[in-house]
This record gives sequence, structure tokens and C-alpha cells, in this order.
Amino acid sequence: MPEEPIADPEVSVAAVDRASTERFGSLRRDLSITSFGLNQMVLQPGERGRIHSHEHQEEVYVVLEGQLTLSVEGKERVLGPDELVRVGPSVRRQVINAGPEPLVLLALGGSGEHVGRDAHAWADWDEDGPGRPPQEVPAPEDLPRA
Repeated sequence: MPEEPIADPEVSVAAVDRASTERFGSLRRDLSITSFGLNQMVLQPGERGRIHSHEHQEEVYVVLEGQLTLSVEGKERVLGPDELVRVGPSVRRQVINAGPEPLVLLALGGSGEHVGRDAHAWADWDEDGPGRPPQEVPAPEDLPRA
């Protein structure tokens, strides 16, 4: 059964392109994100990003595939798939693919204080009203296992 597209201007979908020949792709633009940055980076073996820092934005790098050699103020740390690292705004950093395989990572950036605990939850789709704090709504039953 084909998936029915979600027809809501507040919902957008994008995909990570692991085979991209572009080093840098803005997923933020594809998804119309306005509150933080989200970029895809694909580096082939031996490729490096620019040495850079930010005035306000902290960044998190999420390694999806390959090995990230992250140079921070000239000191290197290697991270593999499913590992993440946060780098503060003023710290100089450089992403490097010193490995033998393509490196695919997500770079998330933002500044300002995170607004947490602002969610609303409902027990089912038929429930009316403004919702309740998620911790007050029981988790739904899991789907049957195949």
C-alpha cells in the first residue's frame, strides 16, 4: 500500500543523499527550518572542510558513515558511525576524511537557549482539547510484533 503524502504546510520531508558528489548540502533549506541549521556533508577520502569557528552558533556533528577526523585547535579526534560531537562557537574546528571510505555526516548548528518541555500530548487521535504535558499521558501500546 503506497504511503499517503502528508498535506500540511508545517511538515516537510528530505533525505540524506549518501552518494552525493557535493561536499555540502543544506537540509535546512530543503526542510524550511528556521530555528537551527542542518547540513549534510559528504567528504571523499582525503577531503577536508575549512578551518572555521562561529560567533554564536554551537555545532553538533553526527557521523552516519565512514570516519570523521575532527581537528579542534589542531588536535585530532576520530569518530565513527553513530558517534556525535559538540563543538562550542568560538572553538576553531575542521572536519577531515582521513579514512579510506566516504564520510557522510550531519552538521547541526544553533544559538540561543533551548526551549524544552513545551510539548503537548494526547492519548489518541480522537481526544480534543489543548493536550497535556507528555509525562501525564500514558505511552501507547506497542504494535504487534511480526
